[in-house]
Amino acid sequence: MNLNNDFSLRATDFADTAVWQPSPLPGVERRLLDRVGAEVARATSVVRYAPGSRFDAHTHGGGEEILVLEGVFSDETGDHPAGTYLRNPPGTRHAPFSEHGCVLLVKLWQFAADDLTPVRINTLTEPWRQGMVPGLTVMPLHEHDGVSTALVRWAPDTQFNPHRHPGGEEIFVLDGVFRDEHGTYPRHGWLRNPRWSQHTPFTGSEGALIYVKVGHLGASFMAPTAA
Repeated sequence: MNLNNDFSLRATDFADTAVWQPSPLPGVERRLLDRVGAEVARATSVVRYAPGSRFDAHTHGGGEEILVLEGVFSDETGDHPAGTYLRNPPGTRHAPFSEHGCVLLVKLWQFAADDLTPVRINTLTEPWRQGMVPGLTVMPLHEHDGVSTALVRWAPDTQFNPHRHPGGEEIFVLDGVFRDEHGTYPRHGWLRNPRWSQHTPFTGSEGALIYVKVGHLGASFMAPTAA
């Protein structure tokens, strides 16, 4: 089940060409973005719950990061509507479900062993900070040992400076159209740039809202092991 598992290479995936695969549970499908391993794997996926679908109670040995893209995702800790950012640290256990259906961005086994703080953020109410250039605002979501995650909002026709990512960069487009000299990435497009890659991103008339993670391609994470 390895997919885009050479992290020295640039990788992309687009919603209009997405292939949805069934999970072990009925009503839950996955659009695989990258994956190293079998059913227990370091993985990045878009996960789609049909109304009324659920997972059995399970433990995340290597932690789980979730951004709710559509609908309402639920578990024992509550109901988490679109715009909710969640981090369930290594060793946490839950039985997730969705009464009316939902779509999630999910990352598994991408935690350091000492990254143990649960995170719950409503990105619809969290404040934004001014970015490095006019037209850019940033909402930090998480930082640990050089790995940073944030939402970045780009006004229409915003130009960023050429820059390099020593620890790599991963982008998921939440709204609008993100662009750089290598391509155009519409809503729910995914882009992973390897360590030390360089680009000059910008937006056109649509603007963009993106999820961004940097520093993780050179990080030491817990190795996937069976429960």
